[in-house]
Formats: sequence, C-alpha cells, structure tokens
Amino acid sequence: MKTSNGNTSIMDMFEKGKVLKICAPMVRYSKLAFRSLVRKYNCDICFTPMIVAADFMRSIKARDSEFTTNESDWPLIVQFAAHDAQTLADAACVVAPFSDGVDLNCGCPQRWAMSAGYGACLINKPELVKDMVRHVRNQVDNPNYTASIKIRIHKDLRRTVDLCQKAESAGVSWITVHGRTAEERHQPVHYDAIKTIKDSVSIPVIANGDIKYLRDVESTHQLTGVDGVMAARGLLANPAMFTGYEDTPLECIWDWVDIAIEQGTPFTCFHHHLIYMLERVSSQPERKVFNSLSSTSAVIDYLQNTYGPLTLTLPSLKMTLQWTAVAIFLYVEIGVLVILCIPFISARRWQSIFQLRIWSWMARFWNKVFLTMIIVLIVLFLDAVREVRKYSSRELGTDAKVQPNMYDHLHMKLFRAQRNLYISGFAVFLWLVMKRVVTLINQLAAVSGTTAALQAQADNANKAAKKYMEDNELLKQTLMEGKGDKATAEGMELLRKEVEKLKDELKTSGDALKNSQSEADVMRKQMDGLAREYDRLLKEHQELQNLQDSGNKKED
Repeated sequence: MKTSNGNTSIMDMFEKGKVLKICAPMVRYSKLAFRSLVRKYNCDICFTPMIVAADFMRSIKARDSEFTTNESDWPLIVQFAAHDAQTLADAACVVAPFSDGVDLNCGCPQRWAMSAGYGACLINKPELVKDMVRHVRNQVDNPNYTASIKIRIHKDLRRTVDLCQKAESAGVSWITVHGRTAEERHQPVHYDAIKTIKDSVSIPVIANGDIKYLRDVESTHQLTGVDGVMAARGLLANPAMFTGYEDTPLECIWDWVDIAIEQGTPFTCFHHHLIYMLERVSSQPERKVFNSLSSTSAVIDYLQNTYGPLTLTLPSLKMTLQWTAVAIFLYVEIGVLVILCIPFISARRWQSIFQLRIWSWMARFWNKVFLTMIIVLIVLFLDAVREVRKYSSRELGTDAKVQPNMYDHLHMKLFRAQRNLYISGFAVFLWLVMKRVVTLINQLAAVSGTTAALQAQADNANKAAKKYMEDNELLKQTLMEGKGDKATAEGMELLRKEVEKLKDELKTSGDALKNSQSEADVMRKQMDGLAREYDRLLKEHQELQNLQDSGNKKED
C-alpha cells in the first residue's frame, strides 16, 4: 500500500490550458485493478468507488474490502458517501496517509442513497456540505490533501451556484459537476449549466456526463471552459479511450486479463469488465456466447480463439521483443565462438585480423561495452529470477488450487519466466567465455610468434655450426687422407688461409687494444692533471684558512 508523502498536491496538475482526464467513481467497477488499467492509457486521476463513511469507520472488514491501493495507484481520490461532518472527517483521516484527497458524493441519484441521506439529496443542504468540507480541511493534517465534492445540478441553477460558492468559501479544492438533475438519467447533458458554474467560482471545475470518446473531452472543454473531464461509462466500454482509441484495442483487453489475474480479481468483476469492453467490437451472437462463460480459463480460451493469442498483444510483444533481443545476442555469441574455434584458422591469423584498423578503433570502447553488457544481462537475469520466484510461490500455487482456471495462465507465466532465466543466464556465461577465448587466442598467437622466432635463431645457429663442421671435416680429410706433394700443398694452402684469417682478427684485436690503451693513457693524464689541480686548490684553501685564523687572533 502506498503512503502519501504530503509534499505534492493534485492541485499542481491543474495547469492553464490543460484538461485533466479523470476516471469517475463507479460502484463495483472503479477498483484497484481497473484503475491500474486506465492509468496505462493516459488517465490522470482515478477515483475509488463510493464508500459509505459510517460503514467504513464501523467495520474493519469493510475497510479491508472497500479500500485497496498500491504504490503505483497515484493520484488517488477516495469518494465517501456521508451525511455527518465528523464521520466524513474521521474517514478522511484514516485514508489520508494512503491517498491524495477525498471527495464527497453529492450526486448519486439512487433511491437507497437518497433515502439514507447520501448522494444527490445533499445538493439541497448547502450548509451541511459546507460544514463537512470545513471539517475535513481542519482535521486532516496535510495541507496538500484535497477535499472535493461531486454534484448534480438543480432545475433552478441559482441554487447550484449558491451551493458551489458556499463550498468554495469552506475551502473545497474543486467541484465535479454532472450536468443533469437528480431526476434525469439519459437526457442530454446541460453544458450551459456547467459553464455557468465554472464562471461563478474561482476554483477548478470538472465536467461529467456523456464522455464516450476522446473528441468529447475537447468539445466539452470548448463548450464549458472546465479544467478537467470525468468519464464513467465511456471508460467502462473503452479503458483506452483517453489515448484516442475509438473502440477497445486488443492489447487493452489482454492488459486487463494480466492485471485482473495478477491482482486476484473475482471472476464476476473480471467477466463484467470484459463484457463492457467487447460490447462495441463483437456481434450479438458473440456477446451471447461470451456472456455465458463461467470460468477464467474459458474466457481466456475464447479470447485467444476469437481475437488472437496472448503472445500477439502489445505488452506481451514488448516483453517478447526484449527477450528476443537477448536471445539473438545469445545466438550471435554462439556463432562468434564457433567461428573463433574453427581449427584451420590459426591463432596468428586471428591476431593479424584483430590488428586491423577497425579493431584498434573498437578496442577503445571494448571495456565499457563489455561492462555495460554484463550489467544489462545480470539485471535481466535477476528480473527473470524474480519472475520465476513470483509465479512459483506457494501463495500463487494455493490460489491456483482454489481457482483451477488460473492454473494454465500461471503455468504459462512460469514457463516464460524460466525460459527468460535460461536465456539471460547463458548469455552472461557465453559473454564471459567469448572474452576469455579472444584473450587466449591473442596469448596463443604471441607464444606462437615467439616460438617461431626462437626456431629461426636455432636454425641459423645449426646452419653455422654445420658449415664450420664441414670446413673442419674438409681440412681434416685434406690433411689426413691426401697423398704426396699435392696433398701437402693443398693442406698448407688451407692452413695459410686460416693463419691469415687469424692474423687479420689478431690485428683487428691489437688495433682495438691500442686504441683502448691510448684512450686509457689520455684518461690517466687527465686524472693526473685533475689531481694536481685538486692539490693546488687544497693548498690555497689551507693558506686562506691560516690567514683567517691569524686575523681572528689579532682582533682578540
């Protein structure tokens, strides 16, 4: 259940030139699930069904069943039926922490309400209405909490204007005007009366009555100059009306199925809302069949068979696109890993590919992209874990046993959550594996290159050693196996060449040694000169020190 923070006010929503779109209080219908639905389709403010304040204060059971909300149910106005100022104020204080305002019903024309002193009979008691508004204002400890009234008009419009002006003087936040008298039902709305009331007060005025399409919102605003428009039957028939749909779109119908099942809406309410939504888009035989359905599973089967499967709806499509993107990413990872592991493409070849200019440009962003994808995939994985836990919880299992028709839908939700869990988990795992494989390929290529260089050096050394061995072997054969003067001459010639070669090397070494000795002699002479210069400076320093000491003695 949400808690009002007390720092924001619905009154801030009444901007000049903007027409607020409001869901009317409807007995049995404008409950939390339906409010959640219309809020997805541009509804600015929602009202609860009318709650009898005396019963609400008298019974805990009534409070628990009549008033439910959650964190996303904002802005929320709680409408009460009351004929006693203190009872209304007490009820307002109870719901104030969980709502944004209360509304006093002064327009319900039903006989039971009027006979009990509620609803439209209050428009004939302006002083009582004024007192009830003042009590709420004085006793609710939140200056931003609104107190409004919803009225019908009198045949004598001056009485309605007087009622509105007295309510304004008591501090009413705004007034919703249903443009019919208490006796009228389906007669045309008196837009001129609503305009007169708007012109007679300085607070916002909401128009109510015969709002069936989005174009009616603008036309009503132009006729009356009101600050907002409230719809009841129009939203029942088409909860997406405020987004501009002429009839209930298929995605809105499936939205209602999801929301109603998730929040545990009773079948009767769930079914009735769908009857209203499908009234304009289905034929009479279809309505007859649909109205006779008696279980949630039967309704879902009918909708799937008649209007298309659940997976084709917009919300489900959004979710499917999200997880389709993850699945495509997973398949891309698998494909890349398969390509990287192709055996006839060597690691050095991959390294040369990775050294292309495009990869060096991408390498600047690689770490950021890698971390971003890890975070995104982990968030999706945790969301999938949450969904699996949600649809496999013990409470939902118990509800499915109590209502067997929910089992198929919950089982489908659980299957999808598990599928998403596997997809995201494998995507995270393969993303890490792919990064590691690329690193290992680069390392293997580096090791391979180093090994090739060492092998080349070893081959060169082997060739040089082999050449020297061949030369030595040739010399040995010439000396040992040769005969006569010819062999001796050939051996002497080889020896002479070797001696000349050694002499050249010795001469080169001797020249280098002489150069080194010359450089050493020069450095020795420089060191001797520096030593002498150092001795001279030391001697002069000593003389100066002696002169200073003698001068000091004379002064003493």
